[in-house]
Amino acid sequence: MSFELPELPYAYDALAPYMSAETLEYHHDKHHQAYVTNGNNLLKDSGLEGKTLEEVVKESFGKNAGLFNNAAQHYNHVHFWKWMKKDGGGTKLPGALASKIDSDLGGYDKFRADFLNAGATQFGSGWAWLALKDGKLEVMKTPNGENPLVHGATPLLGCDVWEHSYYIDYRNARPKYLEAFVDNMINWDYVLELYEAAS
Repeated sequence: MSFELPELPYAYDALAPYMSAETLEYHHDKHHQAYVTNGNNLLKDSGLEGKTLEEVVKESFGKNAGLFNNAAQHYNHVHFWKWMKKDGGGTKLPGALASKIDSDLGGYDKFRADFLNAGATQFGSGWAWLALKDGKLEVMKTPNGENPLVHGATPLLGCDVWEHSYYIDYRNARPKYLEAFVDNMINWDYVLELYEAAS
């Protein structure tokens, strides 16, 4: 298989004012495209051609850094675009997800605080995650392109905290960007879809 850049599921300006068209154009058209291009070049003769994207991510981790970085970032971004939508975020969670967050994470407010903290305290580039591990929800953070797949977990929600994800709109105010993501952009229906598929 080869990596392909997916279309954005909305217009470039759909997430404004929380994420600008300029950010989406650079992030999707330039950064994600680079992961696709570099990933395809590194996939050649890697012995992992023909594997699914998830398999490439898991099997290159710790063995082929260049391929892993690009394949994992491609995986992360394929989902990242779908984790956001116009008028998303906040407490409008589907019931099954809300009750799981209550039972595993101590409720929505505690989840929100822990997720914001994970993103704010991830040193340098990386991601904040809501993942399912051994049947339980967990808030995690990972450096660079790493994701929960390589830690025995299934990513259900991720927020990109690389500077290119927020610097145009928020400069160095990463916590403000994280709040905007959680409160105004999360596509909870997609999170539920991934949760149901992983359960």
